[in-house]
This record gives sequence, structure tokens and C-alpha cells, in this order.
Amino acid sequence: MPSSKDDRKLESGTAAAPPTGTGLHPAVYIVLWIGLSSSVILFNKWVLFSAKFDFPLFLTSWHMTFATVMTQILAHFTDKLDSRHKVPMTPVTYTKAIVPIGIMFSLSLICGNLAYLYLSVSFIQMLKATNAVATLLATWAFGIAPANMRTLGNVMFIVVGVVIASFGEIKFDTMGFLIQIGGIIFEALRLVMVQRLLSSSEFKMDPLVSLYYFAPACAVTNGVVTYFYELPRLTMGDINNLGISTLVANALVAFLLNVSVVLLIGKTSAVVLTMAGILKDILLVVASMVIFLDPVTLQQFFGYSIALGGLVYYKLGAEKMRSLTTDVRLQVGEYRRDNPAKVKGLVLGAVVAVVLFVLYAGKPSQAAAGVASGVPAT
Repeated sequence: MPSSKDDRKLESGTAAAPPTGTGLHPAVYIVLWIGLSSSVILFNKWVLFSAKFDFPLFLTSWHMTFATVMTQILAHFTDKLDSRHKVPMTPVTYTKAIVPIGIMFSLSLICGNLAYLYLSVSFIQMLKATNAVATLLATWAFGIAPANMRTLGNVMFIVVGVVIASFGEIKFDTMGFLIQIGGIIFEALRLVMVQRLLSSSEFKMDPLVSLYYFAPACAVTNGVVTYFYELPRLTMGDINNLGISTLVANALVAFLLNVSVVLLIGKTSAVVLTMAGILKDILLVVASMVIFLDPVTLQQFFGYSIALGGLVYYKLGAEKMRSLTTDVRLQVGEYRRDNPAKVKGLVLGAVVAVVLFVLYAGKPSQAAAGVASGVPAT
């Protein structure tokens, strides 16, 4: 079974630095990363769906162009990307290694943004739980790791949970589902290619340096696709209706997310990063329900809970889960002794939140009736 360190290297492209005792508390970086990661997804959904700017290819191209410009500025006027000089990058290496990864990255981003036109944010997050499964199967297919039936059995819980959640989705759209699955496959292929590239210690890169190399390739790939499919119908009126300032803000938030990843990797452990990712996914589902009024049924809640449980077990393993459970139990016990009044308030708030969720999750039948009668569900 892959270790959490291997998973982390595969996902971020670098090994984690040990937490340091200086600077801000690690919780600040966790909150920053969760906030920015959630903001990018919700912002993109709002731009593409609520604001009716149905140009996902252009939006992805704009993000990568903005990232290219920003990383070039950082490289030439700051020391934040000086580690790139340690990478033996040549034109041949860039063409054979970076460009294919950039193309896979580009395709995964395109599919990810296209899916927002068809599916709810909450359902997309549920489908993304299968990223780990797709990546695992890709490592086996390309011979990077030996097949392990026990590991396959563990990740099947993720698949079963997502299948249950999918059957409970009221606003299910076949086209959107296939596009999102395509994005997951492209992302898995990208991660496998990254792992192959980083198999040599000479190519260790932090996320910002990786973005410095990958962003131009992604921008060109996305730009070519956008030129043929969206540019003929895109006008300055469409851009002005959305607002240039909105486009700049959207790209800036996406770029800052990459910066926050660098900070998070340097200040926390792999366990914390995994759990922060799970928490982010849960918060996104809740935010989607509140902001976009996306219905989430009790069946989806049940299925997604199974998928998240399987994902945590796959990422951490039984030993780390036991250790984490013990640490949490000790810290909760200590907090209860020191803050009994606050604990009672938190328990009461949790009960109210669960009751409200159950009541809200019971409404989809009304939404479904609305869809059947031709009335929009949202």
C-alpha cells in the first residue's frame, strides 16, 4: 500500500519539509489553503454557471496565462523560484517531459471547468473522491507500482460510496458525468507522469517551480483548443458583461492557491494535509448547498460518507488512523476539561446543524417534482 509520503509526493511534486517552529501557527496555513482551494472552485462555478459566462476553455487558458506571467515576474524579481536553477531543464527535456504533463494538466483543467456547466459543485466533489482510485490504477498500469489486491479492496469502498452517491443525485447529467470522469482520468495520468519525472532527485520541484514550467505548456495547449472552439463566439461584450476585474480576481485567487500549497507543505505533515483535504471537500459540499442551493439527498450523504471513510483509510492506513484517533481523543478530553461550557455549545450547534441538514436533504423530492413539471429546481 502506498505510504502517505508517496501519495503526497505524487500529488504535490515534492517531498515535504519538516514543520518549523517559527512563524505563524500551522493552523493559519491550513485555513488559508482550505479557504483558497474552496474559493477557486466556488468562484469558477459562479463565473461559468451563475454569471452565464459559458466559456470554460477561455477561463482555463486565462488562468494558465496569468500563472505564466506571475511566475515569470517572481523568477526575475524575487528569489522565490531560485530553486529552479537546480533543475537540469533542457529544451529536449522540456519537450519530452514537461509538455506531455502540461497537456494532461490542461485536459484535466478543461474537463474540470466544463463539468461545472452540467453538474453541481457538491456532486463534482463526490466524484473527485475517485481521484485516488484512478491514480492507483494508473500507477499499476504503467508499472510504477506492483498491483496489490488488498489495496484494491480498500479503495473499493471509495468506489462503492461514490456509486451510491451517484444514484442519489437528482440533477444527474450523463454528459457532465462523463466529462468529470474524463478529467479524473487525465489528472491520474498527469500524476503518474509527474512521479516518473520526479523519480530522479535532480528533478525535485516545489509546486511554484512546477507551475513555472507547466503553466506555459498548459497556456499554449488551452489556447489552441480555445481558438477553435470558443474564440469564434467569444466577444468583448461577453468579457465586459462579466467584468475584466472579475477575470483578474478569479485568476489571482487560482494563483494564490498555488502559493498557499507551498506554505502548507512546508508547515504541516502529510497526515494534516490529507485530513485538511477531506475537511475542504466536506465544506465545499455544504457551501454548494447554501450558495447554489444544490440538493444533496440522504442517500448521497450516506454514500459520500462511505467514500470519505475509504479515502481516509487508503491515505493514512490502519496504523496512522489509530494513532490519529488516539491523539484526537486525548486532545478532545483535555479541551472538555478546560472548556466545559464551550463544549456544550459546540455539541448543541452540531445537533442543530445535523437537524437542519436532514430537513434540507429531505427537500429534493420537491425539487425533483419541480424538474418533472418543467419548473427549475434551483
